[in-house]
Amino acid sequence: MFLELNQIKKSFGSGETKVEVLKGIDFSLEKGEFCVLLGPSGSGKSTLLNIIGGIDNADSGVISINGDSMADMKEKQLTMYRRKHLGYIFQRYNLIPNLTIRENIEVGSYLSDNPLDVDELMEILGISNHKNKYPNQLSGGQQQRTAIGRAIVKNPDILLCDEPTGALDSKTSLEILKLIEKINKTYQNTIVMVTHNDVIKDMADRIIKLKDGTIRKNYVNENKLSAEELDL
Repeated sequence: MFLELNQIKKSFGSGETKVEVLKGIDFSLEKGEFCVLLGPSGSGKSTLLNIIGGIDNADSGVISINGDSMADMKEKQLTMYRRKHLGYIFQRYNLIPNLTIRENIEVGSYLSDNPLDVDELMEILGISNHKNKYPNQLSGGQQQRTAIGRAIVKNPDILLCDEPTGALDSKTSLEILKLIEKINKTYQNTIVMVTHNDVIKDMADRIIKLKDGTIRKNYVNENKLSAEELDL
């Protein structure tokens, strides 16, 4: 298995205010697999995504990526690993306002030993015509395309998506999902996506449903749809 999680636990607070957010999460994904994490607010989805991405630390348990345990890494090693192997797409675009679209994407390429071609990627993302514009000159959908470009240009093994369509209308959401699907097929990145939108699960290879910090369902999607077929 490419990504393995074993007994991941996380709590916040202490004493009477202690809240267990993750209560022993186990699952594994193959290279190139597209996984959707579903669950109500407070189920632990985003916390789990942040732990996989090394943004937050688990209280206990082990995460290994391609056989390397993140627990064995010192802080400097972990920082380098995040830079080289993980890409992040958030609901907020977090673009650098005084850099052009091309420059925003290039920022991601500097973090990689094996970056993708920036111009080729912008062509795939459909933003080549806007490469010299600044973020505030673009629509929300175009900014999210740029954010995807910045995340994917470093050719990450794992792409972590936290509600990437949460701030977008249904038409633009569909465009973004089609792009993520295309990137998954083209570059074979393993994708883990957190979403509240139950419909999005239909385009995933694997669906994991969380509730109250535990996995209630973990199954392979036998009737996978293309993003184009989703009824958002």
